[in-house]
Amino acid sequence: MIPIIPVDDAVPPNPDAPRIGEKTLSGLKNPPPLALYIHIPWCVRKCPYCDFNSHELKDNLAESQYIDALIADLEQAMPSIWGRKLRSIFIGGGTPSLFSAAAIDRLLAHVRMLVPLEYDAEITLEANPGTVDAEHFSGYRDAGVNRLSLGIQSFNPEHLQALGRVHDREQAIQAAELALKTFARVNLDVMYALPQQTLQQALQDAQLACDLKPEHLSFYHLTLEPNTAFHRNPPSLPDDDLSASMQEEIEALLKQHGYQHYETSAFAQPGKLCRHNINYWTFGDYLGIGAGAHSKLSFHDRIIRQTRHKHPNRYLSHALEGNAVDAEWGIEDLSFEFMMNGLRLVDGFDLNLYEQRTGLPITRVWDKLNIAKQKGLIDLTVSAEQRMVKPTLLGQRFLNELLQIFL
Repeated sequence: MIPIIPVDDAVPPNPDAPRIGEKTLSGLKNPPPLALYIHIPWCVRKCPYCDFNSHELKDNLAESQYIDALIADLEQAMPSIWGRKLRSIFIGGGTPSLFSAAAIDRLLAHVRMLVPLEYDAEITLEANPGTVDAEHFSGYRDAGVNRLSLGIQSFNPEHLQALGRVHDREQAIQAAELALKTFARVNLDVMYALPQQTLQQALQDAQLACDLKPEHLSFYHLTLEPNTAFHRNPPSLPDDDLSASMQEEIEALLKQHGYQHYETSAFAQPGKLCRHNINYWTFGDYLGIGAGAHSKLSFHDRIIRQTRHKHPNRYLSHALEGNAVDAEWGIEDLSFEFMMNGLRLVDGFDLNLYEQRTGLPITRVWDKLNIAKQKGLIDLTVSAEQRMVKPTLLGQRFLNELLQIFL
């Protein structure tokens, strides 16, 4: 058993590394893994809780033109990622399943022509149970999609109505069963702490999700985000104690069914973690194309972020004119941004990863790690064999307080 060094006796694990205030590393030795995110911004109806860049479809779907814009966007980005392979592709939204299988096929064919993919690259598409059928699913699979993420949110008719979903309970179950027959890898998104939801109802949703036996489940606590209909007109939600009970009992139920809790909201059967999201949480790189998409890209001397033009019509015109990027800037606080991702991982991360992905010595955050340990928010293990940071159960429950230490 590797002992945890007491805080009072802890010393920087890399004594020869530069101290705070001294000259730090000039850049990254090697770029991190690279993922591609593709945003499709339209949906049938804007859900009242949603703060994503999604737009209710009111006119004809500009499917072909938008695919043209995505291809042009990717071509413009090639100098930033030249020679790098894609570990994963995630097509999100909005509701990507509004697009035909033929459109997704054309898009992925151009991606493959422009960027090499790793041999077993994960390719995920988000789908809404109210917008898919057997023909859609088989078409997406034939286009190269090998993982489907289905936005169930709830199986309860009253809660589906309160959330503004366009599908009902039967459609949710049918879509999940069809997805599991069509794809080897399936994720179901479910929410809890919903308007007027009881603990029993939350557990009924979790039990039904487990009974369907997908390899991956995502359970999200409903929050009232700014600039949403729910924020403007808040519904009656479970109080903090009831919400905490829901979270604890859902986690216990999923554990009984063999799901590993590996990130704040993510659960997977052994060996079935979502590679795309793991890349985010370990501070990997990602190129985001599509309306409002974000990117994080590393170079030998800097790490940058980008955003694409947000409104679909503006994105379409600018991307096709060769100017898809709306803004680009350097990351001012690499340490905080790394911790904001890495500390979501239930099993934590190796301290070497911090240095590899930021280009900074661990001494930059050593004092803050010790503060977090003193507060009981992290376990800090330092030995000749291992250098690990892991959020405690308290740190997982009070993640925002933990992150404030690094801000």
